[in-house]
Amino acid sequence: MDAQTIIAKRIAQELRDGMLVNLGIGIPTLVSKYVPAGLHVYFQSENGLIGTGAPPAEGMHHPLLTDAGGKPVTALPGAATFDSAMSFGLIRGGHLDVTVLGALQVDASGLLANWMIPGKMVPGMGGAMDLVTGAKRVIPAIQHTAKGQQKIVKKCSLPLTSVRPVDLVVTELAVIGFPGGRATLLETAPGVTVGQVREATGADLAVSESVSTMAL
Repeated sequence: MDAQTIIAKRIAQELRDGMLVNLGIGIPTLVSKYVPAGLHVYFQSENGLIGTGAPPAEGMHHPLLTDAGGKPVTALPGAATFDSAMSFGLIRGGHLDVTVLGALQVDASGLLANWMIPGKMVPGMGGAMDLVTGAKRVIPAIQHTAKGQQKIVKKCSLPLTSVRPVDLVVTELAVIGFPGGRATLLETAPGVTVGQVREATGADLAVSESVSTMAL
């Protein structure tokens, strides 16, 4: 099982029946593939669609059905489309149960940085500022390191997306929460030790008294 699949499958376990969930660009879009059977979740894309399904089979995409990053998606029966003003009204109004998004850095207290100066890595923050502020629960889906750089750090060196801390970080190595404002290891991936997670983490990581293994 590759890193992205581990992350997406674990995050899908955080979803509950009837939730309205926003999936960001990249790894988060994979979460829709692993929703447990019998669970009805409403996925929202900030470009104006509720009821997105898994990516379409090759050659079966509709040019007007895309996620926020412009990649093809499917629309489930009962899906609704609307303009971006309505979409951001839902986000800013606190109606999203969960947002799953990417991150460049998450610090020891759960603060998120997921954009850089225009012209460097990505053009800007997109809807992330609204999503992190407006959603009831915020879950970054990230690989633990990227190009040799640690992504869970003592303090973000990139611009912060919001002053609101995230709720949970899921990587291919671990699940990390922030009880009391401190990064705390809750779960390790199968075959991964606490020591390996700590070595790959740039922040001082507390360890829960009952660290468990991800059930994938």
